[in-house]
Amino acid sequence: MTTLPQHPPEGTGRLRPSAAVARAARSLAAAGVGPARVEAELLAAYVLGVPRGRLALADDLTDDDLARLDELVRRRAGREPLQHLTGRAGFRHLELAVGPGVFVPRPETELLAGWGVEQGRSRQDPLVVDLCSGSGAIALSVAQELPGARVVAVERSPAALAWLRRNAAERAGAGDRPIEVIEADVTAPDLLADLVGRVDVLLCNPPYVPVDVVVSPEVAAHDPAEAVFGGADGLAVIRPVVSRAAALLRPGGVVGIEHDDTHGAAVPGLLAADGRFAAVAEHPDLTGRPRYATASRRADGQQAPSGAAWQTDSS
Repeated sequence: MTTLPQHPPEGTGRLRPSAAVARAARSLAAAGVGPARVEAELLAAYVLGVPRGRLALADDLTDDDLARLDELVRRRAGREPLQHLTGRAGFRHLELAVGPGVFVPRPETELLAGWGVEQGRSRQDPLVVDLCSGSGAIALSVAQELPGARVVAVERSPAALAWLRRNAAERAGAGDRPIEVIEADVTAPDLLADLVGRVDVLLCNPPYVPVDVVVSPEVAAHDPAEAVFGGADGLAVIRPVVSRAAALLRPGGVVGIEHDDTHGAAVPGLLAADGRFAAVAEHPDLTGRPRYATASRRADGQQAPSGAAWQTDSS
């Protein structure tokens, strides 16, 4: 059990943010939570209602502030996700509402979203589809950064849909182009039947962790299992997504799919084997691990002979 430092005796006055952060960081580090200093600063800033970058200029913490901070540190030391404690998750240029029932967006997914934005910039008024949308991180980033795009976000989970709709409403209220939210199973063979052959950019961050992989306590206890695990090999959702993407994309349209770091050959292989894609490529995350695969729908709209093999052409 993590022992938090005791409060100063009642009536002794306030505590500077730097001192409060230091003691919170010690407690988090002792619990194995890291980066402890960064998380302590984020929690202290949350309690004081200031941006982290303004923490040094903030008012001292009152006894009530310290009690609240200590409770948050206790919960974080128990491996409750930081984003659940603050209720927000940063993603590219957005702050999204998150909590129980929805997958907390990860920094590595920002790379896939950025790739999608760049692809959309080369097309006039693109139609962009985000499958397994969760909190809406990818879809809402595209809508913010490509105001001319029509963005469709697809999610199955009722709990995640509540967060998605909340975030979509927040961003529309902030002036971003509203997205379209669709409740559907991305593995359905008739998914988005009205958009067949019309989509310019299709993005997907599906559940992809193989079921026998041990994940962190934050993920195991707090992220929805249906948003994390993708069957025995992690490809149970990706396989039907590849097939449906080929149907939904217009000739020359592109697809990007995030995957487990063990899938650096498997997912590009599925795209190549489908026969309807060209320019299959694999992309690393910031640590150099395989993270997402991309391809374009064959410009002639046809299908290559079956049994096509993927040749390594990473970028």
